[in-house]
Amino acid sequence: MRKWMAVGTMWWILISVVPVYAQQIDLTFGAGPLVAPTSNKSFSGLNQSLSGGTYLGFGGDFLLKRKFGVGAEVFWRKTQGLYNSQFPFRPVFWDFNAIYAPTFKKHFAAEVVAGIGAETIRQYGLTSNCDSFGNCSNYVSNTHFMGDVGGGLKIYPFRGIFVRPEVRIYLVPNNVQFNSSLAVRYGASVGFTLGGRSK
Repeated sequence: MRKWMAVGTMWWILISVVPVYAQQIDLTFGAGPLVAPTSNKSFSGLNQSLSGGTYLGFGGDFLLKRKFGVGAEVFWRKTQGLYNSQFPFRPVFWDFNAIYAPTFKKHFAAEVVAGIGAETIRQYGLTSNCDSFGNCSNYVSNTHFMGDVGGGLKIYPFRGIFVRPEVRIYLVPNNVQFNSSLAVRYGASVGFTLGGRSK
């Protein structure tokens, strides 16, 4: 619960405070697969990989000074995977990034991002968790700190609407549930730019 309150607070700050100083705002929705190594065992001895499934997500960023800005995004696996052939699970990746976004031509702009965030693994069917208000859920969550780096190319076919092929590399140092601390998500986002774009 605390994690989602922190995410909500972050979005409130980004949406209500940062735009006052922003020169450009981008809002995106994206999809794509995630791949991770499958050969090594994890610290816990399990040979479970994060690979597989389609990831959906959304994000936003604000360019504060010329080509530099900040942003945040969250991506989750659309369907549940089967962990160790026993029970369903769903990974969620969320991060906060610094952004460098040069514009090359009228219809093209690049993005390079780097930041920190967390990987949350929801494991379903193990137990039922209830809070003091009687709200219950059928999953438990394990959250690990992570770093991320990546980039994309914005293609503007019409005014402020863009398509962005992209890649993100996630590094989760203490990813004990899986056989690797590395995962790569690639795909594309569709977005809308508010504000001017300078070359």
